[in-house]
Order: sequence, then C-alpha cells, then structure tokens
Amino acid sequence: MAKFKIEPHFRLQEWVAEEKGYFRDEGLDYEFKEFIRSSGGAHHAKGPSGAFQSIEKGRESNVTCACHWTVNVAASRGHTKLFADAYSVAPSGIFVRADSAIRTPADLAGVPVSVGYQSGSHYATIQALESYLAKDQIKLSFDEGMLFARMEAFFEGKSEAATLFGGPYYFAEQLGYRKIIDTTFMIGAMVNGDPDMDDVRRYFQALRRAQRDIDLRPELYTHYYKMEFPERFHAKMDTRRWGPGERIVFEPYSREVFSESFDWIAKHEIFEPGSMGSGDYEKSTVSLS
Repeated sequence: MAKFKIEPHFRLQEWVAEEKGYFRDEGLDYEFKEFIRSSGGAHHAKGPSGAFQSIEKGRESNVTCACHWTVNVAASRGHTKLFADAYSVAPSGIFVRADSAIRTPADLAGVPVSVGYQSGSHYATIQALESYLAKDQIKLSFDEGMLFARMEAFFEGKSEAATLFGGPYYFAEQLGYRKIIDTTFMIGAMVNGDPDMDDVRRYFQALRRAQRDIDLRPELYTHYYKMEFPERFHAKMDTRRWGPGERIVFEPYSREVFSESFDWIAKHEIFEPGSMGSGDYEKSTVSLS
C-alpha cells in the first residue's frame, strides 16, 4: 500500500505533529513532503489562477485544505471530497499602509482590494465589506497573484489595500500596516485520491494533539512560519510576535453550513452560472463515522 502523503500548507499543525512524532505514534505510514518551500515561494507567483484552479489540476497530498467556499464547489464538481468531521478558522483582514487615508471599511468604496482569485480572500473580502458598501462599490484586484505574491506587491506599494491571512497577516501587523476590518474565514479539509480512511483518522488524531500543544504554548511553534515563507523575507520576520494562526475545529462541517455557503457563492456569482456542480452534501463529503 502507498504511503500516506502529508504536505504542510501555511499553518503550524502539520509541522508540530511531525516534530513531536504524533504521526508515527498514531501508526501512520507516511511521507512528509514540503509543498510550499521557503526558498522561492513559486507556488504563489503572480498569475490569474487561484485555489479552485489548483484543486482542479489535482493535489498530491491525501489531505489538503482551502477556503470552505472553494472546497464546496470543487467537491460538488467531483474534484475532491470535503472532510465533514472538522474544519479550520484562519485569521484574516484587509490591510492598508500606516499612513493611508483609508480609516474605515466605508473608505474602501471604489478602492481595489488585492485578493486571490476564487480563493479565501476573494470571498471573505466581499462578505466583510457588503455590510458597509453596495455591490458596485466593492472593488477587487486579482492582478497580484496568490498569497505571497500579493503580500510582496502590497509591501512594495503596488496595491493600496490587500486581504492577507495566516503568516502574512501577522507579518503585515509586525511591519506596522493597519487592519481596516477583520475577514476571518472557514477553511475546509479535502480528502484526495482514495486513501485508507483509517489513515485519515490517524492523521487527524495527530493534528488534534498538535492543536492542543499550539493552544498551550504557541510561542514554541511560531518559528515554523519560516518554513513556508520565501527566504528573502526571513531577516525581517520576528515570529515571536506572531499569533498561532489557523485553528482546527474538531466539530462537523454540517449540511446546513454547506448549503448556506453554497447558496452564498451562487448568489454572489463567484462562478459562472451552472458551473458549480451538484451542491449535493452526501455526494460531496466524506466522514469517519
């Protein structure tokens, strides 16, 4: 039987579980592969594609994550399966320069906010701003690419506002950028290929133990952010000041949440009409129970 493939992805839990030997303790026969390498950050280079497109192309790891909106659509179109026994919550926010004239969410009317196409920042920015702005006042920019590319472009002054999450969120805070509004969002886990579900159980049991460690002593583990940041940023990063980031919630991602989120995506026309798939919870999800 093939080894279970694990790839860390912008959060601390997989790194902590590997450090502590939790995957081995659970009896998991696995391969730990770095998907996002610190040397270049090429995965987040400038380009028109986003999280959905990367899922559509296929991912090697047996369990990966993306914002729950995109996972819902990808699973509904048969590209993956949504893991229904847990979800995550990622800190996220819209940032501007410290000296920016933008002070409130209402000031973002007509201002292009840098987001990743059909990625968490795309949906979350709309969701956060629509209580302040009319639909035609919310402007998004997809030109800067994905997370690290968008962060770097924002730091270089190429975008006036950017939605950042996880490590880049903390980095922007450290460097003195101002958060205008919180856009924290849910992340869904995907089961790819046809792994043994007992291995999936072992994987999440190890992550549960890692989550407990992070909750107890986050400062011991925030250095792992450097493992996935491009090396050119390392000298300026003081991860001792950073927070724990994405938190795994070991509660069901329910049918109700799935349906409400799926309907929200359709209402906001994030995808072309008729291109979202079945929206069938049973066909789109997999569970350990």
